[in-house]
Amino acid sequence: MNCLDFQFTFGYAREAMVRVKQNAFTNFIKDHGDLFTFVKAGDLVAGRVIAKNPRTIIVDLGTYGTGVIYRGELMHARDVARKAEVGTDIQAKVVEVDNEDGFVELSLAAAARQQSWLKLEELFGKEEVFAVAPSAANKGGLVADVEGVKAFLPASQLSPEHYPRVEDSDKGKIEAKLAELIGKELKVKIIDCNPRTEKLIISERAAAEANTAELVKAYSAGQVIEGIVSGIADFGVFVKFTDNPEVEGLIHVSELAYRTVTNPKEIVNLNDAVRAQIIDIKDGKVSLSLKVLAENPWKDAASAYAVGSEVQGEVYALTPFGAIINIGGLQGQAHVTDFGGVDEMKKRLEKGKRYTFVVKDIKPDEERITLTLKASD
Repeated sequence: MNCLDFQFTFGYAREAMVRVKQNAFTNFIKDHGDLFTFVKAGDLVAGRVIAKNPRTIIVDLGTYGTGVIYRGELMHARDVARKAEVGTDIQAKVVEVDNEDGFVELSLAAAARQQSWLKLEELFGKEEVFAVAPSAANKGGLVADVEGVKAFLPASQLSPEHYPRVEDSDKGKIEAKLAELIGKELKVKIIDCNPRTEKLIISERAAAEANTAELVKAYSAGQVIEGIVSGIADFGVFVKFTDNPEVEGLIHVSELAYRTVTNPKEIVNLNDAVRAQIIDIKDGKVSLSLKVLAENPWKDAASAYAVGSEVQGEVYALTPFGAIINIGGLQGQAHVTDFGGVDEMKKRLEKGKRYTFVVKDIKPDEERITLTLKASD
């Protein structure tokens, strides 16, 4: 055997021996797994306090070794640290497996936070309803504490009862309305829970809908209900059912009348008694309509407003596209191009005043009448 053959054979044998030893060690671990337990940074561990002084707490972690909680960490979790007497069991989060002192470095505050997120995820998964008392308000919603974690309750996720119903979108007024809910107990559900980004969103509306979903089963689309106007917003009117005030429906602004309505108070006022028809029930939400119970003025519009006829109309609104004109129970539009521009239109028409118009076109099936200002006007 020459020198090269010997080196090759020896090297091969050595590698084989290493593999045998590795396999033997692997098999030993498999057979005696209870002797080999491993821990890594981020793990939640439990142990017993074996020593405590103002600067450190020493914890027996069993097969994981010995843990230590330093003074800085004790300051961040005073309540937990105060209760951690020698002989008591505590939970902590691993910060470092083998620090410079040879200990498993632990964090009490991080463990408490991790436990909080575990509880929150459980609440989220079970879709449980629970109570919170908001501690702060901003223009977007409310802030509350849930299991020691800050949760955000967007204004859009408030129940209809607590939604800030202001007549305009003034953010100052909205925030003032929201501030009235600080300290008040609200029933909520978690609708978004992300420990990684520490995002926790709660909803009062979702919690209310869970209850309302059962109550609205007694109603169906097409049914006419009696109700009381309980709230007015730019987008519509809230109505509480007279026979069951826990059920509240919404009349969208487009369902108030057979014309454009810029302010719902033109049609109803707070606490008015109304009759409305249910037009849809979806996910516990009831949509209502006032206009479907009224006579449709477009039905006879073709005969009442012939093309070329003159009509008296009141200017309801001036928009970038033209003027909206009230004529009887209908609305027509005088297009801005007839005036040569918005500025010219505003010079010739004034909101709230009456003028004589000529019918240029009418399409009742599309609920549309096109008008032009009479030349003499």
